Amino acid sequence: MNTPKGCTNLKLRQLTRLVTRHYDHYTAAAGLKTTQYSLLSHVERLGPIRPGDLARSMQMDASTLTRNMQPLVAQGWLRIGAGEDARSRLVEITDAGRAKRVEGQRAWKLAQLALNERLGVERVAALHELLDDGIACFDDDAAAQ
Repeated sequence: MNTPKGCTNLKLRQLTRLVTRHYDHYTAAAGLKTTQYSLLSHVERLGPIRPGDLARSMQMDASTLTRNMQPLVAQGWLRIGAGEDARSRLVEITDAGRAKRVEGQRAWKLAQLALNERLGVERVAALHELLDDGIACFDDDAAAQ
């Protein structure tokens, strides 16, 4: 068995930056960053949803979520409304946001196909499996704490 060489965090961050740049190149045609497309997709699937629950489901801290939501709210793609009581809020996607998400999905699909072609479908599937297994290990750690 091979022993890992170098820093896993550095290698993951390098790959993440490259892959993000790849997807952003495609989603820019729809006027979105990949993170914005992902946020619209999560809110459409889960919303209306409390910001804290959305942040947890996206494995993101609340301040990052708030920062990422601001331009989507300003564009009219997301709406933040009143929740169950005076202190709570709910995030929901608007009709314009649904249309933008569909446009982003077309761009995302092209990005995914291009990534599959560049890396090879088998390598991408193996990478997904490895990443899912790694995420599950951290999820198990969080549940035990």
